[in-house]
Amino acid sequence: MSHAGPTDTAPVLSDQQVLEQIEAGLSSLNFAGQRLLVLVPDSTRTFPLPLMLRAVYRAIGRQVSAFDVMIALGTHQPMSEQAIDHLIGMSAADRALLRNFRVMNHEWHTPGTLVQVGVVPAAEVRAITNGILTEDAPVVINRAVLEHDHILICGPVFPHESVGFSGGNKYLFPGIAGMESISTFHWLSAMLTTMNVIGKQDTPVRALIDRFAQAVPTPVSCVASVVSAAGAHGIFVGDAQSAQRQAAQLSAQIHVTYLDKPVHTVIAAVADLYDDLWTAGKGMYKSEPVVQDGGRVIIYAPRIREVSFTHGQWLDEIGYHVRDYFALQMDRFAHVPKVAMAHSTNVKGAGAFDPASQIETPRIAVDLATGIPEERCRRVNLGYVDPSTLSLEAWERRAESDDGILVIHHAGEKLYRLREGEPA
Repeated sequence: MSHAGPTDTAPVLSDQQVLEQIEAGLSSLNFAGQRLLVLVPDSTRTFPLPLMLRAVYRAIGRQVSAFDVMIALGTHQPMSEQAIDHLIGMSAADRALLRNFRVMNHEWHTPGTLVQVGVVPAAEVRAITNGILTEDAPVVINRAVLEHDHILICGPVFPHESVGFSGGNKYLFPGIAGMESISTFHWLSAMLTTMNVIGKQDTPVRALIDRFAQAVPTPVSCVASVVSAAGAHGIFVGDAQSAQRQAAQLSAQIHVTYLDKPVHTVIAAVADLYDDLWTAGKGMYKSEPVVQDGGRVIIYAPRIREVSFTHGQWLDEIGYHVRDYFALQMDRFAHVPKVAMAHSTNVKGAGAFDPASQIETPRIAVDLATGIPEERCRRVNLGYVDPSTLSLEAWERRAESDDGILVIHHAGEKLYRLREGEPA
């Protein structure tokens, strides 16, 4: 069973249609003279950002006094000037010709760039998270939100392991949030488990993100889009919640493939968008729901040589484990950022842990066929496959006679689910 990429169930819009739909959607809003903050994704998402930015600027760029583009990194690596040029399809020299246009990274790691704009009381946090989180939650975000008159979110919507579907207010939290807020969302998601969150619109994580967004005093609008490798399938303009919800409904058609029965082996040849396991772990998240108990996911990406450029030292210390390995030993890991533990358990997947015997039983095996050395893979509690010995063509031939094998190209954006419900 081989899947080369997205199966498109909606027509692809032409560039002209994209331009027209964004212009029409923004025409009812008044941006005259305002300082505008445009939030966009980094290079780890399939998204025609040059086209989208051109459309937004054509629609309102000359009305605003400032057109500031911020890359919503979360805790991803800051992008270099060269990478930014490629991301937006415009060199620094070209950008300088536009009197009011500039691009910046979200500097989540620089305390001076952050500000607390509110607190979600413990009682609300407890109610929203069904008792998983029980303390006050500070709302910490890039202070640029207070230095602009309007925020425009411009990004794609995909099934997402931490929130259900991406987009909307997720570009605020965790997109341009501080580590306190980022850890809150990721740990809540980890406690719920990826299999119970991914591909679902109404999740406690989404509800908490939307509640955090209420603390931001600056008006927020959104251009949410649904895209695949083929192009844009839908553009939705409005407030952040309604635009994201409409896009998620279309994303569920474009980005989810249903199988009739589980498979025993997935070869997830992850997209070139990812340059470390922190991002390439999506190859596991998006395929885990169709893998039978005792099965295996092989993340194939020979070019990847790093676990995480940002959090690698923590992952080297704690390794990759199932949720309860951390949840039942929180005192032991109190010094570790929860965002690192969340990533760890997301990649390892579902399973059980007995604190008395210290025996951990993952539901499935996760192996890396990457440029990360075998010794490091073993040390962080993941399996290893020499990528030079793995032939995608050979696995695809095997899949022709064994429907328990699934080979996914460009893995990481399309979600695989079972038509009749996922394994326990």
